[in-house]
Amino acid sequence: MRISRPVAALVLGGSLALGALAPAAHAAPSGGTCPGLGTAGLYGEFVEGDDTHSPDAEGAVAVGGNADFRGGFSVGNELTAAQVAALPGGNALVVAGGIRGGVQVMQGNGVYGGTLAGTAEAHHGTVVHGASPIDFAAEFAKLRAVSTDLAKLTTPGTAIKAAGGTLTLTGTDAGLNAFVLTAAQLQGAEEVYLHVPVGAVTVVSVTGDGYDQAAAHTTGFFLWDAAAATYVLDDKSRSASGGAVRARLLWNFPTATKVVKNSGNAWPGSVLAPNAAFDLGSGGPVNGSVIAESLKGSGGAETHHYPFAGCLPGTDTPKPTPSGSTPPATTGGGSTGTTGTTGATGASTNGGTSTGGTTGGSSPSPTPSGSIPATPPATTGSTTGGLAFTGADGVVPLAIGGALVLAAGGGIVLAVRRRRA
Repeated sequence: MRISRPVAALVLGGSLALGALAPAAHAAPSGGTCPGLGTAGLYGEFVEGDDTHSPDAEGAVAVGGNADFRGGFSVGNELTAAQVAALPGGNALVVAGGIRGGVQVMQGNGVYGGTLAGTAEAHHGTVVHGASPIDFAAEFAKLRAVSTDLAKLTTPGTAIKAAGGTLTLTGTDAGLNAFVLTAAQLQGAEEVYLHVPVGAVTVVSVTGDGYDQAAAHTTGFFLWDAAAATYVLDDKSRSASGGAVRARLLWNFPTATKVVKNSGNAWPGSVLAPNAAFDLGSGGPVNGSVIAESLKGSGGAETHHYPFAGCLPGTDTPKPTPSGSTPPATTGGGSTGTTGTTGATGASTNGGTSTGGTTGGSSPSPTPSGSIPATPPATTGSTTGGLAFTGADGVVPLAIGGALVLAAGGGIVLAVRRRRA
């Protein structure tokens, strides 16, 4: 059947208008910016209030209150030159209040605003008394807004499955997988399994007033390694897909006022808990950054330098980390060369405890008592639905789009008729 020119023009005009309106799924923002965690994303520990910690933070540390480092503390040993340059004033250590105890800044500078009751030294820079280059109140206002928005985020194709003492989170989207759990759901898991495509951003939002990982005796977080076709127990020396999965994994606690980590395991990914007192415990690291209202930890409860590397949809805070500055995700051992601190950071990780397979399958899969298969868990059950930040907000753009379609098509039809006349 032959289509008349006016009708064809109408179809063409509608197509052009729709093409101009249709957004690309999970597209990066224009201008090369990556919406993320803002200034907080540059730091391994970003704390609004007080930080009481020893012996080590591999990344940069920013504290809006006072810092208690009486157990000995080192900062920034794993920072690259590019990452130091991106920090406000090149400061790997920022303490708006006072410092108690001894701290060694391994890379970059340091600044504190209150009283120094101890020592603060920089190995490749200076530590000075002065005003904080970070407005913590403003930054945390943004972070709380981001955290709240992320908790509204759901994506299709995600599934949450609890079986016995295991919790399996499965996502299929190559760009973004967002889960929303209650604290009780997460707290009920002795082992947590995450199965998402390599390179995808994963946001796990946990609702509730608090989360106590120690209450469930959570012993391990297992990430799916696509190349090895098995789950890998995350630790410092080994992680799924060379650390690519945990680098884009964010745990979000928008309303929690207390978060407790179990000392017996490594926790992969970064943690956003802007209203919470975060207790790292006394053993086992967080393999990512921690953003919290306050923080305390000792012994092997370090923060390892694996900053969040993903783009967050629905946020408008640019991620200032320079491109290519993130260090390799899996390097053996802990921070070395630290002086004036207590404890050997290399010995305080969970290295050597992994039971997951390596590339090539030389080790058995860490199947927990036969409850989790080596193949991806089924995506049925408690599945979340809907696109990120969609719903009623999409009605108006759709109506406008329809009007533009008709207007564009009608204009082309009119032009064709005039030309024929």
